[in-house]
Amino acid sequence: MGSITEVYSSVCKELKLRTNRYILEVLQETEGKTGDITLKLTGNDRLRKVEKVTNKDALALSRTLRDNDSVTGLDLRYNCITDEGAGHLADLLKENVCLRSLDLTCNDIQTDGAEYIAKSLTSNDALLSLRLTGNKIGNGGAMHFASMLQVNSTLQELDVADSDLGTQSVIAFAIVLNNNKSLRSVNISRPLLFSHQEETAVHLSGMLVVNQCLRELHLGKMGMTDCGVERLTDALRTNYTLKYLDLRCNRLTRDGARCLAKVLKNNGTLEILDLASNRIEDDGALYLSQAIALPTCNLKALSIPSNNIATVGLVSLSRAMQANNTLTHIYIWGNRLEEPVCQAFSDLLSSGRLSSEQTDVCVYEVDGCVCLAEVFHGLKRHYYWTPSYGQDVNPASNAAVALTNTQLYPNSSHTP
Repeated sequence: MGSITEVYSSVCKELKLRTNRYILEVLQETEGKTGDITLKLTGNDRLRKVEKVTNKDALALSRTLRDNDSVTGLDLRYNCITDEGAGHLADLLKENVCLRSLDLTCNDIQTDGAEYIAKSLTSNDALLSLRLTGNKIGNGGAMHFASMLQVNSTLQELDVADSDLGTQSVIAFAIVLNNNKSLRSVNISRPLLFSHQEETAVHLSGMLVVNQCLRELHLGKMGMTDCGVERLTDALRTNYTLKYLDLRCNRLTRDGARCLAKVLKNNGTLEILDLASNRIEDDGALYLSQAIALPTCNLKALSIPSNNIATVGLVSLSRAMQANNTLTHIYIWGNRLEEPVCQAFSDLLSSGRLSSEQTDVCVYEVDGCVCLAEVFHGLKRHYYWTPSYGQDVNPASNAAVALTNTQLYPNSSHTP
C-alpha cells in the first residue's frame, strides 16, 4: 500500500472524481507523521485556501481511510456534507476500526443521514466521540441515535445540540441513559420544546438518580425554569459522578440558584457549572457564594455572565474565592460591574488568586478609577467556530475543554 496521498489520488482516479486540492494538501501534511493523526478539514479555515468537502469528497475519503490505521480523528466541520455524504461516512465507520472521533458540526445532515450513521454505530466498537452540532436531524434522527445507544457500548461523547430535537427524543435519550454505561458526555442543548410542564427535566432527573457514569450534561437553551432545576438538583444529591453541568441560556432565577447551592454544599462532585445568560441576580449569587466558601465545595469553574448581578452578589463571590482556593475559573462579564466590583476583582488578579487566563475581564485605570474590560475568555468560546489565528483549542477561550481533558477524560481522546 502506498502513502495516504497516493491512495487518495488512486481512489479519485478509480471513481472518476475530481481531486479536492484542500484534502490533498492536508493529507500531504500528514506524510511522515507517526502516532495518532487527526485530519482537520474544516470548511471555515481562514488561513489557507479552502475547498469545502462535498458528498463526493466524503466518498473518496471513506474509500481512502477504509484500511488506514493511523488516522484516528476526522474533523469535517462547516462543510457541504448532506445525507448522501453521511451515508459514505457511515460505510467508513462500518469498516474502519481505528477512527476514534468524528466531527460533523454545521453541515447539512438531516434525518436520513442521522439514520445511516446511527445504524453504522450499532456494529462499531471504536468511535469514542461524535459531534453533529447544528445538523437539523430533527426528532426522527435523534430517535435513531437513542436506539443506537441501546446497543453501542463504546461511544463516550455525543453532541446533538442545535439539531431540532423534540420532546420525544429528549425523553428517549433520558430513558436510554438509565442503562447505558459508556457515555461520559451528552449535549442535547436547544431542542424544540413546546410544553411548559418540564417533562424533559423530570425524565432527566430520574436518569441522574440511576446513571453513575455520566460526567458531562449539557442542557443549554431548553427553556428550563426553577421548577425543572429543582427536579435536577434533587437527583444530583445522590449522584456522585456528574462533574460538568451546563444550564446556560435558560430561565433560572434566584430560586434555581438556591437549589444548585444546596447541591454544592452537600455534594462535592460538581466541578464546572455554567449558568451564563440566566437571571439569578444578587440573591442567586449570594446563595452560590455561601456554598463556594465552604471547604466541602469542589467547584473549579463558574460561569455567570449576563445574569443581572450587581455589587452585592459579585463582591460576595470574590470574597468566597478568598475563602476557598478550589475555584480557579470565574466568568462575570455582562453583569453590573460597578466600582466596588472592579476593585474586588482587581485585587484578586493583582494578588495572583485569580489568573488573567481564567476569567473574562481585565483591569484598566482611568483617572485613578479602576475599571474592567472584557477579554475573549470563557468555558467554550470556540464552540461553534474555529479562530482565524492562534490555537483552535486555546485553554483561555475553551477552559472547559482543558479542564475536562485533564480531569474527566485522563485516558481517552475527548475532543472539543
